[in-house]
Amino acid sequence: MNIKKIQELIQLMADNDLSEIEIETEGTRIRLIKKPAGGVEYQMAPVMPAAREVLAASADAGQKPADEKSNLIEVKSPMVGTFYRSAAPDDSPYVQIGDMVRKGDVLCIVEAMKLMNEVKSEVDGKIASISVGNAEAVEFGQTIFLVEPA
Repeated sequence: MNIKKIQELIQLMADNDLSEIEIETEGTRIRLIKKPAGGVEYQMAPVMPAAREVLAASADAGQKPADEKSNLIEVKSPMVGTFYRSAAPDDSPYVQIGDMVRKGDVLCIVEAMKLMNEVKSEVDGKIASISVGNAEAVEFGQTIFLVEPA
């Protein structure tokens, strides 16, 4: 990653009032952290293939894996954030276990950096499992629903 890309990331942080950002590209991971005095610290390290497997395994730790022979489809979190089952605390959940969903139906919201991001179903089917509790933190790629295709 060249210095120009790092400067663009620093500008992105400033434009969006971010205090921290981490990305991985072309086998290199970079993490930028804004210090309280206004400076920016960065750490850059190559990601080894074994490290990727460890990171993937730790992201899946504690998750109920789908039976390898089952036809259940995993719906995974598209980002790190907070999982919400409904649009507002007093609203009913978007889906319950056993509900039928259609492709494009909203399943939940993942809040990241004060932005509410809808997670939509990519298939028609029935909600078989909800793996995360309301208002719990989720990781990128963490399984949040299992859907039995219709």
